This record gives sequence, C-alpha cells and structure tokens, in this order.
Amino acid sequence: MDRSEHVGVPSTAAIFGHPIHPMLVVFPIGFLVGALATDLAFWGTSDPFWARASEWLLGAGVVMGVLAAVAGLIEFVTISRVRSLAAGWVHFLGNATAIQLSLWNLLQRMAGDHGAMVLPFGIILSAVVVLIFLLTGWLGGELVFRHHIGMIDDRSEASTSTFRTPPAQ
Repeated sequence: MDRSEHVGVPSTAAIFGHPIHPMLVVFPIGFLVGALATDLAFWGTSDPFWARASEWLLGAGVVMGVLAAVAGLIEFVTISRVRSLAAGWVHFLGNATAIQLSLWNLLQRMAGDHGAMVLPFGIILSAVVVLIFLLTGWLGGELVFRHHIGMIDDRSEASTSTFRTPPAQ
C-alpha cells in the first residue's frame, strides 16, 4: 500500500469540517431495514397496518437515500482516491442500486393493492436492499478506516476539539 494512503483525505461535503454523508446514511439504512421488518410483520400477521408502515418507511428511505447520495456523489466526484478504489465504485453503485430498488418497490406498492404487493415481491426487494446495504456499509467502513477517506489528519485541528482523550497514566 502506498504511504500516501495512510494520510487522511478530508471530506469535500462537510459542515464545519464534519462530513455530511455519514450523518445522513443512518436514515435510509434505518428506514429501509425497517421496511423489511414491517414486511415480515405483515407476512406474519396479515395486518394491513404493517403494509402501510412499509410504504411510509420505503418513502422516507428513498427521500433520505437521495439526500445521502447527493453528499456521497459530491465526495465521489471530488476525491480522486475514492474513484481509484474498487470499494469506492461498489459502494457508489451498490447504494444507487439499493435506492432505485426501494423506489421501484414503493411505486409497485402504490400502484397496486398495497398488501398484495408485499408478498412475495416486496419482501424480496426489501431483503435484497438490506443485503446490498450489508456489503456497501462494509465497504463504506473500508473507505473511511482503511483508506482514510473523510479523515482529518491535522493534529492542531484535532487538539481544538471539545472532546479529548485523557492522557495515559
């Protein structure tokens, strides 16, 4: 590994130095994993409440996924190290695929009988999205922790942080 890969590359989509993308990704992940959980609850109970809950979770997941994607796209386009890594491409394309599948899942449910679209089509799509997120989430961690994307290396900036690690005794 090139020594320059151990040097942090600050985020280009940030607020006061804090990367926006990791602040936003928790929402589509939570909503879309929740959609799978409510799909499974509908499967087990046949209660239409769970089918409606899945639709709302899919909608919120798509909206927040698009917002997270905008921040991620800014970094993908502006940080060459991300584009030079296979993990960057799989993370980018995998998450785009997950959001598109979730949108398709939502549109299918809205166009037909809401409950009927859950079994088995909706559960399959929701499960595929969760599996994609397992892979792309892992790769996002690789980009940050192994390749130091979005990391701040400036020790003087880190020393001005409100939260400090206590000295070793």
